[in-house]
Amino acid sequence: MTQALVDKYGRERVVATDISDDPGFPCQYEKLDVLDRDAVKRALQKHNVGHFYQLAAILSATGEKNPALAWEVNMKGLLIALELSVELEIDRLFFPSSIAVFGEGVDKNHTLQDSVLIPNSVYGISKAAGENWCKYYHGKYGLDVRSLRYPGVIGHETLPGGGTTDYAVDIFYEAVKNGHYQCFLKADARLPMIYMDDAIRATVELMEADSDKIKVRTSYNLQGISFSPEEIAREIQKHRPDFTVEYAPDYRQDIADSWPGSIDDSAAQKDWGWKREFDLAKLTREMYVSIQNKLNHQ
Repeated sequence: MTQALVDKYGRERVVATDISDDPGFPCQYEKLDVLDRDAVKRALQKHNVGHFYQLAAILSATGEKNPALAWEVNMKGLLIALELSVELEIDRLFFPSSIAVFGEGVDKNHTLQDSVLIPNSVYGISKAAGENWCKYYHGKYGLDVRSLRYPGVIGHETLPGGGTTDYAVDIFYEAVKNGHYQCFLKADARLPMIYMDDAIRATVELMEADSDKIKVRTSYNLQGISFSPEEIAREIQKHRPDFTVEYAPDYRQDIADSWPGSIDDSAAQKDWGWKREFDLAKLTREMYVSIQNKLNHQ
Protein backbone atom coordinates (compact mmCIF):
# COMPACT_ATOMS: atom_id res chain seq x y z
CA MET A 1 0.00 0.00 0.00
CA THR A 2 2.77 2.43 0.97
CA GLN A 3 4.69 1.88 -2.27
CA ALA A 4 1.53 2.42 -4.33
CA LEU A 5 0.88 5.74 -2.59
CA VAL A 6 4.51 6.80 -3.08
CA ASP A 7 4.32 5.89 -6.78
CA LYS A 8 1.17 7.97 -7.15
CA TYR A 9 1.86 10.99 -4.94
CA GLY A 10 5.64 11.05 -4.38
CA ARG A 11 7.62 10.00 -1.32
CA GLU A 12 7.64 13.52 0.13
CA ARG A 13 3.82 13.46 0.36
CA VAL A 14 3.49 10.06 2.06
CA VAL A 15 4.17 9.29 5.73
CA ALA A 16 4.19 5.69 6.98
CA THR A 17 4.15 4.58 10.61
CA ASP A 18 4.92 1.36 12.43
CA ILE A 19 6.16 0.18 15.82
CA SER A 20 9.48 -0.97 14.31
CA ASP A 21 12.64 1.10 14.44
CA ASP A 22 13.35 0.89 10.71
CA PRO A 23 10.88 -1.12 8.59
CA GLY A 24 12.35 0.26 5.36
CA PHE A 25 9.37 2.22 4.02
CA PRO A 26 10.14 4.17 0.80
CA CYS A 27 8.89 7.49 2.20
CA GLN A 28 8.85 9.63 5.33
CA TYR A 29 8.60 7.52 8.48
CA GLU A 30 7.45 7.90 12.07
CA LYS A 31 7.82 5.19 14.70
CA LEU A 32 4.37 5.21 16.25
CA ASP A 33 2.03 3.23 18.49
CA VAL A 34 -1.55 3.60 17.21
CA LEU A 35 -2.81 3.40 20.81
CA ASP A 36 -0.82 6.51 21.80
CA ARG A 37 -3.35 9.25 21.06
CA ASP A 38 -0.97 12.13 21.69
CA ALA A 39 1.72 10.65 19.44
CA VAL A 40 -0.79 10.03 16.63
CA LYS A 41 -2.04 13.60 16.95
CA ARG A 42 1.48 15.03 16.80
CA ALA A 43 2.27 13.01 13.67
CA LEU A 44 -0.94 14.10 11.93
CA GLN A 45 -0.26 17.75 12.74
CA LYS A 46 3.44 17.60 11.92
CA HIS A 47 2.80 16.28 8.43
CA ASN A 48 -0.47 18.11 7.78
CA VAL A 49 -2.15 14.84 6.82
CA GLY A 50 -5.12 15.02 4.45
CA HIS A 51 -5.84 11.34 3.73
CA PHE A 52 -5.45 9.09 6.78
CA TYR A 53 -5.19 5.30 6.28
CA GLN A 54 -5.62 3.57 9.66
CA LEU A 55 -4.48 0.06 8.73
CA ALA A 56 -3.14 -1.26 12.05
CA ALA A 57 -4.92 -4.38 13.33
CA ILE A 58 -4.45 -7.80 14.89
CA LEU A 59 -5.77 -10.37 12.41
CA SER A 60 -8.20 -13.26 12.81
CA ALA A 61 -6.12 -16.27 13.83
CA THR A 62 -3.73 -14.23 15.98
CA GLY A 63 -6.68 -12.46 17.59
CA GLU A 64 -8.18 -15.74 18.78
CA LYS A 65 -5.04 -16.36 20.83
CA ASN A 66 -5.39 -13.04 22.66
CA PRO A 67 -8.92 -11.65 22.25
CA ALA A 68 -8.49 -8.79 24.74
CA LEU A 69 -5.40 -7.46 22.97
CA ALA A 70 -7.06 -7.80 19.56
CA TRP A 71 -10.06 -5.78 20.76
CA GLU A 72 -7.81 -3.14 22.32
CA VAL A 73 -5.69 -2.63 19.21
CA ASN A 74 -8.46 -2.93 16.63
CA MET A 75 -11.08 -0.88 18.44
CA LYS A 76 -9.12 1.74 20.36
CA GLY A 77 -6.87 2.34 17.36
CA LEU A 78 -9.91 3.13 15.22
CA LEU A 79 -11.60 5.33 17.82
CA ILE A 80 -8.44 7.41 18.20
CA ALA A 81 -8.31 7.81 14.41
CA LEU A 82 -11.98 8.83 14.24
CA GLU A 83 -11.70 11.33 17.10
CA LEU A 84 -8.54 12.95 15.74
CA SER A 85 -9.89 13.08 12.19
CA VAL A 86 -12.83 15.15 13.43
CA GLU A 87 -10.70 17.28 15.76
CA LEU A 88 -8.03 18.03 13.14
CA GLU A 89 -10.47 18.21 10.21
CA ILE A 90 -8.80 15.41 8.24
CA ASP A 91 -10.19 15.32 4.70
CA ARG A 92 -10.69 11.54 4.43
CA LEU A 93 -10.15 8.54 6.69
CA PHE A 94 -9.82 4.93 5.51
CA PHE A 95 -10.74 1.97 7.73
CA PRO A 96 -10.06 -1.60 6.53
CA SER A 97 -12.87 -4.02 7.32
CA SER A 98 -13.09 -7.70 6.39
CA ILE A 99 -15.32 -10.56 5.31
CA ALA A 100 -14.82 -11.69 8.93
CA VAL A 101 -17.81 -9.44 9.79
CA PHE A 102 -20.07 -12.12 8.32
CA GLY A 103 -21.08 -15.17 10.32
CA GLU A 104 -24.36 -16.74 11.31
CA GLY A 105 -27.47 -16.08 9.25
CA VAL A 106 -25.90 -15.15 5.91
CA ASP A 107 -26.20 -16.78 2.51
CA LYS A 108 -22.60 -17.90 2.04
CA ASN A 109 -22.92 -17.98 -1.73
CA HIS A 110 -22.77 -14.40 -3.06
CA THR A 111 -23.24 -12.75 0.34
CA LEU A 112 -25.07 -9.45 -0.11
CA GLN A 113 -23.85 -5.98 0.84
CA ASP A 114 -26.55 -5.53 3.49
CA SER A 115 -26.38 -9.03 5.00
CA VAL A 116 -26.69 -9.43 8.76
CA LEU A 117 -23.39 -9.18 10.67
CA ILE A 118 -23.04 -11.82 13.38
CA PRO A 119 -19.30 -12.64 13.41
CA ASN A 120 -17.86 -15.40 15.56
CA SER A 121 -14.23 -14.23 15.89
CA VAL A 122 -12.91 -11.30 17.91
CA TYR A 123 -11.41 -9.91 14.69
CA GLY A 124 -14.80 -10.01 12.98
CA ILE A 125 -16.52 -8.54 16.05
CA SER A 126 -14.07 -5.63 16.12
CA LYS A 127 -14.50 -4.98 12.39
CA ALA A 128 -18.31 -5.09 12.57
CA ALA A 129 -18.24 -2.64 15.49
CA GLY A 130 -15.74 -0.49 13.62
CA GLU A 131 -18.01 -0.26 10.58
CA ASN A 132 -20.82 1.07 12.74
CA TRP A 133 -18.51 3.58 14.43
CA CYS A 134 -17.49 4.81 10.97
CA LYS A 135 -21.10 5.27 9.94
CA TYR A 136 -21.82 7.04 13.25
CA TYR A 137 -18.96 9.53 12.80
CA HIS A 138 -20.04 10.21 9.23
CA GLY A 139 -23.63 10.84 10.28
CA LYS A 140 -22.94 12.84 13.45
CA TYR A 141 -19.82 14.80 12.46
CA GLY A 142 -19.81 14.65 8.65
CA LEU A 143 -16.47 12.81 8.65
CA ASP A 144 -15.64 11.46 5.20
CA VAL A 145 -14.71 7.97 6.34
CA ARG A 146 -14.52 5.14 3.80
CA SER A 147 -14.05 1.39 4.13
CA LEU A 148 -13.69 -1.91 2.27
CA ARG A 149 -14.55 -5.42 3.44
CA TYR A 150 -11.42 -7.15 2.21
CA PRO A 151 -11.47 -10.85 1.37
CA GLY A 152 -8.21 -12.76 1.86
CA VAL A 153 -5.43 -10.60 0.38
CA ILE A 154 -2.73 -12.49 -1.51
CA GLY A 155 0.66 -10.97 -2.31
CA HIS A 156 4.29 -12.06 -2.58
CA GLU A 157 5.88 -9.02 -0.93
CA THR A 158 4.67 -9.67 2.62
CA LEU A 159 4.88 -12.93 4.55
CA PRO A 160 1.75 -14.34 6.27
CA GLY A 161 0.74 -12.33 9.34
CA GLY A 162 -1.71 -14.45 11.30
CA GLY A 163 -4.84 -14.47 9.16
CA THR A 164 -7.04 -17.46 8.37
CA THR A 165 -6.66 -16.83 4.64
CA ASP A 166 -2.86 -16.70 4.91
CA TYR A 167 -2.63 -20.27 3.63
CA ALA A 168 -3.11 -18.83 0.14
CA VAL A 169 0.25 -17.03 0.47
CA ASP A 170 2.13 -19.69 2.42
CA ILE A 171 1.16 -22.40 -0.07
CA PHE A 172 3.17 -20.66 -2.80
CA TYR A 173 6.32 -20.35 -0.68
CA GLU A 174 6.12 -24.01 0.27
CA ALA A 175 5.42 -25.02 -3.33
CA VAL A 176 8.51 -23.21 -4.57
CA LYS A 177 10.79 -24.24 -1.69
CA ASN A 178 9.71 -27.77 -0.85
CA GLY A 179 7.12 -28.97 -3.36
CA HIS A 180 4.78 -29.88 -0.50
CA TYR A 181 2.39 -28.01 1.78
CA GLN A 182 0.47 -28.97 4.92
CA CYS A 183 -2.77 -26.96 4.81
CA PHE A 184 -4.63 -25.98 7.99
CA LEU A 185 -7.95 -25.80 6.09
CA LYS A 186 -10.02 -28.49 4.40
CA ALA A 187 -9.45 -29.18 0.70
CA ASP A 188 -12.86 -27.75 -0.23
CA ALA A 189 -12.81 -24.71 2.10
CA ARG A 190 -13.83 -22.14 -0.52
CA LEU A 191 -13.18 -18.51 0.48
CA PRO A 192 -13.16 -15.11 -1.26
CA MET A 193 -9.66 -13.86 -2.11
CA ILE A 194 -8.09 -10.93 -3.92
CA TYR A 195 -4.64 -10.32 -5.37
CA MET A 196 -2.70 -7.58 -3.60
CA ASP A 197 -2.51 -5.36 -6.68
CA ASP A 198 -6.30 -5.40 -7.04
CA ALA A 199 -6.78 -4.75 -3.30
CA ILE A 200 -4.45 -1.75 -3.36
CA ARG A 201 -6.00 -0.37 -6.52
CA ALA A 202 -9.49 -0.72 -5.03
CA THR A 203 -8.38 1.17 -1.91
CA VAL A 204 -6.86 4.05 -3.85
CA GLU A 205 -9.84 4.25 -6.22
CA LEU A 206 -12.24 4.35 -3.28
CA MET A 207 -10.27 7.11 -1.56
CA GLU A 208 -10.04 9.15 -4.76
CA ALA A 209 -13.74 8.84 -5.66
CA ASP A 210 -15.93 11.93 -5.32
CA SER A 211 -17.70 12.03 -1.96
CA ASP A 212 -21.15 12.04 -3.55
CA LYS A 213 -20.39 8.62 -5.10
CA ILE A 214 -19.82 6.98 -1.71
CA LYS A 215 -23.24 5.63 -0.74
CA VAL A 216 -22.10 3.01 1.80
CA ARG A 217 -20.66 4.44 5.01
CA THR A 218 -20.21 1.18 6.87
CA SER A 219 -17.99 -0.77 4.46
CA TYR A 220 -18.17 -1.91 0.84
CA ASN A 221 -18.07 -5.60 -0.06
CA LEU A 222 -15.01 -6.31 -2.20
CA GLN A 223 -14.85 -9.53 -4.24
CA GLY A 224 -11.83 -10.65 -6.21
CA ILE A 225 -12.06 -14.39 -6.86
CA SER A 226 -13.17 -17.37 -4.79
CA PHE A 227 -11.31 -20.67 -4.61
CA SER A 228 -10.51 -23.57 -2.29
CA PRO A 229 -7.08 -24.96 -1.28
CA GLU A 230 -7.71 -27.85 -3.65
CA GLU A 231 -8.40 -25.51 -6.57
CA ILE A 232 -5.33 -23.34 -6.02
CA ALA A 233 -3.18 -26.46 -5.60
CA ARG A 234 -4.30 -27.63 -9.06
CA GLU A 235 -3.30 -24.27 -10.53
CA ILE A 236 0.11 -24.44 -8.85
CA GLN A 237 0.62 -27.93 -10.29
CA LYS A 238 0.48 -26.37 -13.75
CA HIS A 239 3.76 -24.66 -12.78
CA ARG A 240 5.15 -27.47 -10.59
CA PRO A 241 3.54 -30.82 -11.49
CA ASP A 242 5.11 -32.68 -8.53
CA PHE A 243 3.54 -30.34 -5.95
CA THR A 244 1.53 -32.13 -3.23
CA VAL A 245 -0.74 -30.97 -0.41
CA GLU A 246 -1.64 -32.64 2.89
CA TYR A 247 -4.77 -31.41 4.66
CA ALA A 248 -4.74 -31.11 8.48
CA PRO A 249 -7.55 -28.71 9.48
CA ASP A 250 -7.11 -26.94 12.83
CA TYR A 251 -8.98 -24.20 14.75
CA ARG A 252 -8.72 -21.90 11.74
CA GLN A 253 -11.15 -24.15 9.85
CA ASP A 254 -13.85 -23.15 12.36
CA ILE A 255 -13.20 -19.51 11.52
CA ALA A 256 -13.30 -20.22 7.79
CA ASP A 257 -16.57 -22.14 8.17
CA SER A 258 -18.26 -18.98 9.42
CA TRP A 259 -17.23 -16.90 6.40
CA PRO A 260 -18.85 -16.61 2.95
CA GLY A 261 -17.63 -18.57 -0.05
CA SER A 262 -18.22 -15.55 -2.30
CA ILE A 263 -19.56 -12.03 -1.81
CA ASP A 264 -21.61 -9.61 -3.90
CA ASP A 265 -19.67 -6.40 -4.59
CA SER A 266 -22.16 -4.90 -7.05
CA ALA A 267 -22.52 -1.81 -4.83
CA ALA A 268 -18.80 -1.04 -5.24
CA GLN A 269 -19.07 -1.63 -8.98
CA LYS A 270 -22.09 0.66 -9.29
CA ASP A 271 -21.03 3.48 -6.94
CA TRP A 272 -17.36 4.03 -7.81
CA GLY A 273 -16.58 1.69 -10.71
CA TRP A 274 -14.75 -1.20 -9.04
CA LYS A 275 -13.59 -4.01 -11.35
CA ARG A 276 -11.06 -6.77 -10.63
CA GLU A 277 -8.19 -7.55 -13.01
CA PHE A 278 -6.81 -10.86 -11.64
CA ASP A 279 -8.47 -14.25 -12.07
CA LEU A 280 -7.12 -17.45 -10.48
CA ALA A 281 -4.82 -18.37 -13.35
CA LYS A 282 -3.28 -14.90 -13.54
CA LEU A 283 -2.94 -14.67 -9.75
CA THR A 284 -1.22 -18.07 -9.57
CA ARG A 285 1.20 -17.24 -12.35
CA GLU A 286 2.15 -13.90 -10.78
CA MET A 287 2.60 -15.39 -7.30
CA TYR A 288 4.57 -18.47 -8.35
CA VAL A 289 6.96 -16.69 -10.68
CA SER A 290 7.51 -13.74 -8.32
CA ILE A 291 8.24 -15.96 -5.31
CA GLN A 292 10.49 -18.22 -7.39
CA ASN A 293 12.50 -15.18 -8.52
CA LYS A 294 12.58 -13.77 -4.99
CA LEU A 295 13.89 -17.00 -3.43
CA ASN A 296 16.40 -17.58 -6.21
CA HIS A 297 17.99 -14.18 -5.53
CA GLN A 298 18.27 -14.52 -1.75
